[in-house]
Amino acid sequence: MIISADSQAILLLCSHVGLPSPSEHSPLSLREWNVLARKLQSASLRPGDLLNFKTAELTELLAASDGESERIMFLLQRGGSLAIELERLESIGISVTTRAEPDYPARYRDRLKESAPVILFYSGEKALLGQPGIAVVGSRHLDEAGKDCAQFVGNACGMSGLVLYSGGAKGVDSLSMTAALDARGTAVGILADSLERAIRNPESRAAISRGDLCLATPYSPSAPFTVGTAMARNKLIYTLADFAIVVASDAGKGGTWAGATEALKAKWIPVFALDHAKMPQGNGLLIEKGAARFPHPFPERPLRLKAWLEEHSATDQASPLQPRLF
Repeated sequence: MIISADSQAILLLCSHVGLPSPSEHSPLSLREWNVLARKLQSASLRPGDLLNFKTAELTELLAASDGESERIMFLLQRGGSLAIELERLESIGISVTTRAEPDYPARYRDRLKESAPVILFYSGEKALLGQPGIAVVGSRHLDEAGKDCAQFVGNACGMSGLVLYSGGAKGVDSLSMTAALDARGTAVGILADSLERAIRNPESRAAISRGDLCLATPYSPSAPFTVGTAMARNKLIYTLADFAIVVASDAGKGGTWAGATEALKAKWIPVFALDHAKMPQGNGLLIEKGAARFPHPFPERPLRLKAWLEEHSATDQASPLQPRLF
């Protein structure tokens, strides 16, 4: 896998890839990387320039403590093990991009700014990331109306050339993604756990081979599922899409609720909640918080879905423009 010097430095500093376990030093957190990135920009340096520095030079240039400089140098000095692991990942179909690359998803830069993940591992058609589309989110436990809605939106996306964005999990995610792909459409799954395991699924591998699917994660490709990773990746689903439809949400708790309320507060995109007589309590509360109602059954043809969402969307979206970091 060929990567730029900037991406090499970022991977060395911010990922666990090629890092022995246990390790003397842990990778930089997103917050720590942003601090370092600002120092680099102030000094008119790129991340790749760090590969040529010595500890004393880092300490002086970045006004870092001896301990901070030693940690950075330790992480930077594992280029060989990183290269070996990247070759292994490439051999099974996994690639990587970083915030320093021009092909990094622009919507993450614009909408999340410094909260955008520094690293994205992916398998499949990277060009799908950020293409016009609809995010479909919700609980794994669905009633018939929820199942119908997930499948309807996926099918409508497939028929109309919109990307179906989801978290790639069971329930709403898998139902909507399968419907989109079955309709000869495209889908993106932003995963909270192992990308390596996900791409072993035969249906996913076939869709990836056709160029119809991209699976991506900001976490290490072998990372296990945790509640924390699931909560943190929710914003990455919303901020790639043009609209979001919440099919089923618990009231005041859970990942679906947390992601939807965050999206409503940040005003990244218009958020809709499925509205029907027996909808989960969380759906009604989201509507009270500003989510638009998404009717069941949908009153128009599937190909009218995007136009209908545009017609029923709020227009007071937040401005995304701010200075960018690597």
